[in-house]
Amino acid sequence: MTSIHPTAIVHAGARIGSGCTIGPYCVIGEHVEIGDGCLLHSHVVMDGHTAIGRDNTIYPFASIGLQTQDLKWKGGLTRTRIGDGNTFREYVTVHSATGDGEATEIGSHNHILAYGHVAHNVALGSHVIMSNVATLAGHVVVEDQAVIGGLAAVHQFCRIGRMAIVGGCSKVVQDVPPYMLADGNPAATRTVNKIGLERNGVSAEAQNALKLAYRILFREGLTISNALARVEAEIPPLPEIQHLVRFARASERGLSR
Repeated sequence: MTSIHPTAIVHAGARIGSGCTIGPYCVIGEHVEIGDGCLLHSHVVMDGHTAIGRDNTIYPFASIGLQTQDLKWKGGLTRTRIGDGNTFREYVTVHSATGDGEATEIGSHNHILAYGHVAHNVALGSHVIMSNVATLAGHVVVEDQAVIGGLAAVHQFCRIGRMAIVGGCSKVVQDVPPYMLADGNPAATRTVNKIGLERNGVSAEAQNALKLAYRILFREGLTISNALARVEAEIPPLPEIQHLVRFARASERGLSR
């Protein structure tokens, strides 16, 4: 049975799944859809055209799906889409997209810790950890299994690659390559994310290949295009290497070097 506290304000048009708990003083807007088994502790605000999947947990004073802060917003129908099994800790903010028909999207099984911010048009993958006060500006892309340290700030249109880790208090102004560790102000790629690779079961062969790719890309003073050509010529085309190369070639802001 779904439980809605008598002090919560839930619009009659909102769609609430089975087995949900909506705690004291929550406010749920007309166009919100909440999947089965979600837990909203108290004082949670969800509004806008927001759809959230099942088994999500949202802690007090989080704000999900409200209007973008982007001054380019001119109205229209924008959306926020969120998957399953996510945790949003206290004071997390997730904003809807800016342009008519656009969406902010968050995958599944992410942990966004207190005061984290996900801005308009962000595409956040799955199994991502954002530590306290980690901040994503508009149009940021975060791939699966990335970790963003506390108080880190990611500039708009940047990308954080799969299994990458961004150190606490870092200022990210260019793309962070997958499988790497970036840190600093501005952030630079420092080494391979060895701990993250081990925790995610990446093979020893792939880890050694990524170490070699890191040296070629970031320690030999080559242009990115020349370094990528060497990576492809000298390193076996393992899936991790192929993803790293594709990510680098698609970069518009350049890699954090």
